[in-house]
Amino acid sequence: MIIDTHCHLDDARFDDISSVIKSAFDNGVQKIIIPGADINDLPKALEIANSNENIYFAAGVHPYEIDGYDIDILRKFAKESKCIAIGECGLDYFRLPEIDIDSYKAKQKEAFISQIELAVELGLPLIVHIRDANEDSLKILKEYEDRLVGGVLHCFNASPILLELSSKFYYGIGGVLTFKNGKKLVEILPKIPLDRLVLETDAPYLTPEPHRGKRNEPAFTTYVADKMADILDMSRDEVESLTTQNTNRLFGI
Repeated sequence: MIIDTHCHLDDARFDDISSVIKSAFDNGVQKIIIPGADINDLPKALEIANSNENIYFAAGVHPYEIDGYDIDILRKFAKESKCIAIGECGLDYFRLPEIDIDSYKAKQKEAFISQIELAVELGLPLIVHIRDANEDSLKILKEYEDRLVGGVLHCFNASPILLELSSKFYYGIGGVLTFKNGKKLVEILPKIPLDRLVLETDAPYLTPEPHRGKRNEPAFTTYVADKMADILDMSRDEVESLTTQNTNRLFGI
């Protein structure tokens, strides 16, 4: 049994969503979590989750989408029974503006902290997005980790300093593990505590080999599980059992 902890099924590219879900379940993926990204997509995520017993969603706003941030809307969706987390939220400094960089970063931090505080308020785990912002993200998460019930560093970027969060956070491992340029993730994977590993696709993005270049989908978590098993010298069944137990512990599903 595999759980895809991060799949954007509400993305417009999944115009064949019924067949995508069927393919996932046919390939051993038994549960899927849809992370929040654009606040305007939350109604669709809720609809998908309510229409499928083993699909859940999270309420959050990606750092690139914070112009539409509204805490009241987030809180409303976060109280739905199929909402099992807050996020994805975090910091992303990959595409910085040419001017007013400090104010841009400050705005991201404000939205990030607001969502962390919502997770604390509601007792929900946090799905975290970090890109080119390891130090700032670590500082903020360290301030709140004692009050959070837990969380996952989605698409873990192989930063050694983020392993400092392993007492409270899990590490989402996806298609990058199979990439030829994913050497850093391959090297750091054995350093992550086994009870902190979870699987994800980030579909429709980050498609694993041998399908890189095509649209990613939750069925492809199997390739990530195979690669993880190879690196950690475990069987595929052991990886599935381990990551499923970890996911159940974090999200309670």
